[in-house]
Amino acid sequence: MPGAHRHDPGGAPELNGARPGRDGRHEAGTGELVKQAAQQVSELMRAEMRLAAAELKDKARHAGTGAGMLGGAALVALYGVAVLLAAAVAAIAVALPVWAAALIIGGFLMLVAGVLAILGRAQARRATPPKPEQAMGEARQTMAELKERATHR
Repeated sequence: MPGAHRHDPGGAPELNGARPGRDGRHEAGTGELVKQAAQQVSELMRAEMRLAAAELKDKARHAGTGAGMLGGAALVALYGVAVLLAAAVAAIAVALPVWAAALIIGGFLMLVAGVLAILGRAQARRATPPKPEQAMGEARQTMAELKERATHR
């Protein structure tokens, strides 16, 4: 019968400091079981921390690679936009002198840059001060309610 003999590898593990029970097997005391449980929980937590660290390193590596690729894509897109702008200047230069075509395209780009700057400035103002004001206000309200409840007891 599996697990019936002490030397059977499928049986329960023997514990240090165990005492024999009614059926002849060794039983651990409560203190020993608590000690083993604490050790196992500690080992499990360490293993989970190692796993989390490895997972974060892997994700950070992927994030770095992705960021590099996005940066490369942005650079290539910038060159693409420059070529398209040159094509726009060339197209306008068919009807006007080249300097006038370049001036029109340059003026248009400055107008777009100005609009983007105004919109970006408005968004940046909405982000300052960099504090979670709503969450802080709710936390203050919660603290005030807790203090009020504590004084009424």
